[in-house]
Amino acid sequence: MENAGSRKSSPQPPLDPGDDEGDSGMPTVNQAHMKNAFRLMNDLRSKKMLCDVLLVAEEVEVPAHKVVLASCSPYFCAMFTGDMSESKAQRVEIRDVDGQTLRKLVDYIYTAEIEVTEDNVQVLLPAASLLQMMDVRQACCDFLQSQLHPTNCLGIRGFADLHTCTQLLNQAHAYAEQHFSEVMLGEEYMALSLEQVSGLISSDKLTVSTEEKVFEAMISWIKHDKEARLEHMPKLMEHVRLPLLSRDYLVQIVEEEALIKNNNTCKDFLIEAMKYHLLPADQRHLIKTDRTRPRTPVSMPKVMIVVGGQAPKAIRSVECYDFQEDRWYQVADLPSRRCRSRCVSLCSSGVVFMAGRVYAVGGFNGSLRVRTVDVYDGARDQWSSIASMQERRSTLGAAVLGDLLYAVGGFDGSTGLSSVEAYNCKTNEWVFVAPMNTRRSSVGVGVVDGKLYAVGGYDGASRQCLSTVEEFNPVSNQWGFVADMSTRRSGAGVGVLSGQLYAAGGHDGPLVRKSVEVYDPPSNTWRQVCDMNMCRRNAGVCAINGLLYVIGGDDGSCNLSSVEYYNPATDKWSLIPTNMSNGRSYAGVSVIDKPL
Repeated sequence: MENAGSRKSSPQPPLDPGDDEGDSGMPTVNQAHMKNAFRLMNDLRSKKMLCDVLLVAEEVEVPAHKVVLASCSPYFCAMFTGDMSESKAQRVEIRDVDGQTLRKLVDYIYTAEIEVTEDNVQVLLPAASLLQMMDVRQACCDFLQSQLHPTNCLGIRGFADLHTCTQLLNQAHAYAEQHFSEVMLGEEYMALSLEQVSGLISSDKLTVSTEEKVFEAMISWIKHDKEARLEHMPKLMEHVRLPLLSRDYLVQIVEEEALIKNNNTCKDFLIEAMKYHLLPADQRHLIKTDRTRPRTPVSMPKVMIVVGGQAPKAIRSVECYDFQEDRWYQVADLPSRRCRSRCVSLCSSGVVFMAGRVYAVGGFNGSLRVRTVDVYDGARDQWSSIASMQERRSTLGAAVLGDLLYAVGGFDGSTGLSSVEAYNCKTNEWVFVAPMNTRRSSVGVGVVDGKLYAVGGYDGASRQCLSTVEEFNPVSNQWGFVADMSTRRSGAGVGVLSGQLYAAGGHDGPLVRKSVEVYDPPSNTWRQVCDMNMCRRNAGVCAINGLLYVIGGDDGSCNLSSVEYYNPATDKWSLIPTNMSNGRSYAGVSVIDKPL
């Protein structure tokens, strides 16, 4: 039997007379305690009370409390708690940080507030890194990420690499890939090293409309410092996917380039591409090299931008629709009221989106038809002006073909126009091209397979809405008629989806239509598809992800705030769940990269 004296009893917690079963006390937390404490410590610091260290950088002296510094910075914690001589020093010199930056960082330790700007971020980030203030360092990275733009992304990438900001480095690199067509035009690109250029143009994720851009970028970089860079031609040509270029471009541009003619290795790459094009299409996949592999870019999230319009008078407001979040939000207003204009980007028709920017072309400001053109930079959320058109135009059509922005027809305040002019963003000039055969205001335009189409409209002379359609060939600079639509349509919404031209709604006199027809260029025929849910004229149109969107317009009695989209796979129109904030007709519409 076990000796009772040797038995060990388990220690028992002390009894709490107020501790009844199921009744545990809840701690009281004062949310303002820490904030108030730091406010008081900062007040003491400002009065130099209880301070036990004087930080010195350059000629700037910053009094502080060691325990406060150590609590917020591992750098100071190691300095004041270890065996370093500074642990007992009352005056500590901080090297490699300028005085004003040190003051800002100490202020942050006490207040949790710091302002990151373009002027200070390049000194603030390395200083925060040195002092191991990782939240400030992250704030600097977040600021630089928000500032990414085709003109600075390569510089930000280099800065991030220098300071081992891995996430920012990856973001800046991805941004450069996704905006390469604009990046290649900038000074930062021209200053890249051979290895950096090779890394960019060899990337599978490079986003370019055609491989022509990569060839042009390579040639531009060589010619920027031809004497020093000419020897690098073969190494760079290895990364240009010449077989993916059209045969015409290979013969007319690549083969005629003097730099290619004078380099045997480069000529070998050209011969390889020519042989690829000589093969039957169904056998080309048998040739597997890096140069025959299509690029697979990571697409940027998109938003739909709706610019100005009539609601019921001309307005300045601009709003965007986020497809992923089903949400409308406002962006920077136009510089002036504008309706009956067209917006375009160099990526799609509609409101013109060109070289990464949205172009709002012509229109009506409430009293006058205008020649002016405003340009929206989504990355900076701001508008600016470029060269005005030669003629005043409202209710015009606008679209991008090649590297040119075309303004087609319209109304100048007294007559309908047949004239057409084209804008070159490199020269900032508008020049006339061949006029259409017919005057057309309230005309819709679209681009299919390198041809520009002017659809319907109002001729003014015979006072009739039109069913006729004209096609412009930029090579011959000529307009010619193609098959008529089945009905007259003025103010139709015109868009392009999967190589086919859609004409949605519009009107014939007082009759506003909801019918939609589609033109197939190879067969030169129009066919009817499912009607829209609503009658619409003077609506905006854009296409994304295999769907055609028709935005706003009016139904003959009021402006519409609704948006509907067409799915060709189901031949069905559906309304998106959320309406615009305003009913708008005559608004410009485009799809752009979602701003960061």
